Amino acid sequence: MNDTDLLNGRRFVMISSTASEVNTDAPTEFAYEESDGVVWGHYTGDTVVHGRFVGTRDADRVQISYVHLLKTGDRASGRSTSRIETAEDGRLRLVEEFQFEDDGAVHVSVCAEVA
Repeated sequence: MNDTDLLNGRRFVMISSTASEVNTDAPTEFAYEESDGVVWGHYTGDTVVHGRFVGTRDADRVQISYVHLLKTGDRASGRSTSRIETAEDGRLRLVEEFQFEDDGAVHVSVCAEVA
């Protein structure tokens, strides 16, 4: 996976998370942009009103920092490392290990590319 804009224009939805139950009717949706290995984007849905992230991709690894506003009015921020996988149907999946700055626990989520 050496394409310098592999994630550019792709959208993903969260399908599982060890940090919380995923709302299958309105899961968090992520919109990615990428140029020369720099990634950034935004996300919303489920418990998130608005979120932003920025980071880098090296081959099949994505490292980002993120911050978001929750429906409760609280803010959350942290860092994550994702592994890019290709599903049998050719769509991408992101398997992410992430930590919120305020709790330090390692969580895992899986996001699937929207067709």
